[in-house]
Amino acid sequence: MTDQVESTIGFRPDQLEGFRIGVTSDRRSADLIDAFLRRGAQVVHAPTIRMANASSDEPVIADTRAIIAARPDVLLATTAYGVRRWFEVADAAGLGDELVCALGRTAILVRGPKARGGIRAAGLDDVGMSAEETTESLIDEVLATHPPGLTVAVQLHGYLPPEALDRLRDAHDRVLTVEPYRWIDPDLADERVDRLIEAACTGGLDCITFTSAPAVHALLMAAEARGRYDDLVDAMRGPVVAATVGPVTSAPLVAAGIRPLQPERFRMGAMIRQVCEHLEDERVVRLETQHGPLALRGSVVEVRGRRVALPPVALSILRPLIRARGSVVARERLAAGMPGGADERALEVALSRLRQTLGVPGLISTVVKRGYRIDV
Repeated sequence: MTDQVESTIGFRPDQLEGFRIGVTSDRRSADLIDAFLRRGAQVVHAPTIRMANASSDEPVIADTRAIIAARPDVLLATTAYGVRRWFEVADAAGLGDELVCALGRTAILVRGPKARGGIRAAGLDDVGMSAEETTESLIDEVLATHPPGLTVAVQLHGYLPPEALDRLRDAHDRVLTVEPYRWIDPDLADERVDRLIEAACTGGLDCITFTSAPAVHALLMAAEARGRYDDLVDAMRGPVVAATVGPVTSAPLVAAGIRPLQPERFRMGAMIRQVCEHLEDERVVRLETQHGPLALRGSVVEVRGRRVALPPVALSILRPLIRARGSVVARERLAAGMPGGADERALEVALSRLRQTLGVPGLISTVVKRGYRIDV
C-alpha cells in the first residue's frame, strides 16, 4: 500500500519534518505510520480500539448455516475484511460452496468499492452500492428499492447502531446477521492512549488521524475517563488537526463540535495527501524579521537556512512569540505557558538556552519590565 500511496500523492522525505502526528488505528496502522515517517514526521501510535476476530468461530458458523437455510432475498455487505473473514470461516467449516450457492440469486448490495471487491473475490456479484458509502445509506437503498416483507441478511462490521437494524426489521419479515469480527478496547495496561491524550492537550501533537468511528468514540471516552475530555476537544478545535477518512468516521467529531479534515475520496491515501497539504499550507507559521525569514513547522524552526528541532520548553516560548508577530509577549504569559508552569527565573534560563539554540543574536529582544518580542 505504501508504495502505491507515494506514487499517487507524491513523496518528499522532508515534507512533514517537525510535525508530530497521532495515529489511532490498529488494522493497517503500519501502512499509515510508514507513509508519515517517510515524509519526516514523528508518529505517536496509540490504537484506541482494536479489530478482533471472535474468540470462537461457532457463532459465525451458526449464523452462516441460518443464512444458507434462509436463502435471503437481499444481502448487505458492509466491509471487505468482514466479507473475506466470513467466507474464510465458511470454507474452513466446509460451508463455502453452500454459502456461495445460497447467495447465487440474492440481491447483494455493497457499502463501497472495497466490499464490492470482497464479494467478487468470493465469486459473486452485487446489484448496487450505497450512495454515500455508509451502512445507513445502504439501508436507505434497500428500503427505497425493495418491497417489504423480504428476508434480509446483513454482514455486520464491528460497529452499527442498533436502531439501524431496527429500520430493516420494521420493514421486512426476517433480518439475519453475521458478525465475522468485532471491535474491542485496548489493553488497560497499554499506556499509549494516555500518552497520546497528554501530548494532544499540552501542545505535543499537530494532528490526530482516525480511520473508524469507533476509534473516535474510544479516544473521547478515554479522555473523559481521565478528566481530559474538555482539554482534548479544545485541542482538536484549535492547534491539533483531526483528520478522518470520511463522513462516517467524522460524525462523532462533528457531534463534539470539532471540524475534521475529510477528503473527497473516502480513502486512506486521500487522507494522507490532505494531511500533508494542510500541515504544509496552514500549519507552518512564517514571519519576516530583521534577521531574515523565520518559520515554525511543528517542533522545528527554520532560521537562516537551517532547521533546528526544539525541545518542548523552548517550543512553548518561541511559539507565542512568533504568533505575536513582533508584539510584546508578557513574561508572565510565557512562564505560564511552559510545561507544568514556571517562575520568571526558570523562564530566563529557558530563554537563554533558546537564544543559544537559534544562534541569531538579537532575534528575540527584551522589552524592559514588559516581556519579549521577535525583532521584526
